[in-house]
Amino acid sequence: MKIISVKASTEYNVYIGSGLIAKTGAMLAKTVSPSCTAFVISDENVFRLYGERVLESLEEAGFRTGTFVFEPGEQSKNISTYGMIVEKMAREKLTRSDVVVALGGGVTGDISGFASSTFLRGIKYVQVPTTLLAAVDSSVGGKTAIDLKAGKNLLGAFWQPCAVFCDTDTFSTLPEAEYLSGCAEIIKYGMLGSRELFESVAAMPVSLQYDAVVAKCVDMKREIVENDEFDRGGRMVLNLGHTVGHAIENRSGYRVPHGMAVAAGMCVITRAAENLSFAEKGTTERLLKVIRGYGLPDGISALACYTGGDLSVFSAESLSESAMNDKKASGSGLTLVVPERAGECALRTIKKEEFIDWLRAGGVK
Repeated sequence: MKIISVKASTEYNVYIGSGLIAKTGAMLAKTVSPSCTAFVISDENVFRLYGERVLESLEEAGFRTGTFVFEPGEQSKNISTYGMIVEKMAREKLTRSDVVVALGGGVTGDISGFASSTFLRGIKYVQVPTTLLAAVDSSVGGKTAIDLKAGKNLLGAFWQPCAVFCDTDTFSTLPEAEYLSGCAEIIKYGMLGSRELFESVAAMPVSLQYDAVVAKCVDMKREIVENDEFDRGGRMVLNLGHTVGHAIENRSGYRVPHGMAVAAGMCVITRAAENLSFAEKGTTERLLKVIRGYGLPDGISALACYTGGDLSVFSAESLSESAMNDKKASGSGLTLVVPERAGECALRTIKKEEFIDWLRAGGVK
């Protein structure tokens, strides 16, 4: 088992390894008192696979338990589901001595964390990520949120977990699309700050090196979060591909999975960076080779399967309009994460009206 310590406003450990689901209760009891209630939030698919084992582990460790299980998918990450969660937490009479257990992927972690940050003005929570995407990205760092109709993650808070238990065995049950979404985020980490990681996942499938790859991504994120916990500067590099990616998700009605949108968005922004002479020649081709090797979308044209062949929803005009609601937009400017070469990116602030030119330079019509 690998252990990575995150020293943010709340200090906590990220545990990465095999067989941790069955040890959830015993490990949590080392972080919070087992005399409290552990309130498990999960979606139907994940709870069906792991819910009973986690509840049994918690109860064996002495915790009282409660649950809230919701319909899976990004469409559930909204005000309505959030309202039902906090109402259930109130009926369960949870106090600040209790703890929320977010069991699942990024949607579960985001909405559980946001509920925890706001209920009673903040109670403890732990992340138990069961997807590769959540393990390498959203479970660490304290960003919590729900979506609004205007855009993704627009209502949220910074609220660090008190621990993260990442059982890499859970990745074996992932549908192919979920696995690939995680791979997209891992490629993102390689592009933004580790040529070594980028070349490693190009040479060997992520599935053959889970522990090492997850630990590398978490350690990279740890360093970034410790230096800029509240996303005022350097942490923005983690948004590589996300400005375009979030716009893609929004315009598709969230039919395009997050990782697929990020992959396409990363390719768009890298093409644009090279065409506008911000990126080293050949950077786009290096990225595309890895992206295509994993069967991920290499741009907007590869997303037709999610919209019945209709790509008009991803026009430069529509994506630009959605991006103006992104959290990275402020005043008259928009901060882009711009690849300069594989393993190195820079932050560039452009005028909002210039973003459509970047999209077109990236191959968006």
